Amino acid sequence: MRVTTIHEGPGLSIYDARCDAGPGEQPCVEVFRRHSLAFVRRGSFGCRTLGASHELVAGSVLVGRPDQEYTATHEHHACGDECLSLKLAPELAESLGAGKTAWELGRMPPLPQLMVLGELVQAAAEGRSDVGADEAALAFAHRFAALAGGQDVAANRTTAGERRRAVETALWLEANSAEEIGLEAAARQARLSPFHFLRVFARVLGVTPHQYLVRTRLRRAARLLAADDRPVTEVALEVGFEDLSNFVRSFRRAAGATPGAFRRAARGERKIFQDRFAAQALA
Repeated sequence: MRVTTIHEGPGLSIYDARCDAGPGEQPCVEVFRRHSLAFVRRGSFGCRTLGASHELVAGSVLVGRPDQEYTATHEHHACGDECLSLKLAPELAESLGAGKTAWELGRMPPLPQLMVLGELVQAAAEGRSDVGADEAALAFAHRFAALAGGQDVAANRTTAGERRRAVETALWLEANSAEEIGLEAAARQARLSPFHFLRVFARVLGVTPHQYLVRTRLRRAARLLAADDRPVTEVALEVGFEDLSNFVRSFRRAAGATPGAFRRAARGERKIFQDRFAAQALA
């Protein structure tokens, strides 16, 4: 595991964590020392914690609280993973208002609202945004708190083979997300019938194949919007949206802002974040 410090503060720390472990690595029990949110940017891994097993792919979030034991596994692939890891002091975690159960979820599935903000944190960490990395990370944590109340901790009642096929297909969907991919094509990739594949994929990863495909496109769009000034139409087409209005509507639903406003936020227009926080507080 290679860990690089992006930001270190009394209430919030941000790290870039990269793991090259594969199926041959012997997993070991680890312990969260602080409240933790690890946004998966690349690859995938498994996690056993609090009596449940989870599979995490790009866009998922590993959730932990102090003194919670967990075991990371790499049974289904050999590509490793990259994560943005946020560590929060107890006072900051409590101020988010997520509640104790939110920090015991183990995993958040790939949700568009978190995926676009995760890419903003990465852009800030790489100096591609005028927003501070700590500001973007707080926006991410705040959004997690707002979403976590609607999530349930569910046991993963699937076989090892089914979990492997779901993860491998998710990686394939991410690599080909700009293409038009239907359920049958994804099911063929997993070597399962469409009905069985849909049920297995959703049970393992917490989202349907189409949801994951669209959210992967939105995550990539957020990355491009933060990186350069290419027209929004060009971004939409490059990531796989054929209809501009559908892209704008989907992105706004995910980010709480239009693609243009998100780009301005990445350039330092902090009022966009302030307005979102105020709206959430009144909701």
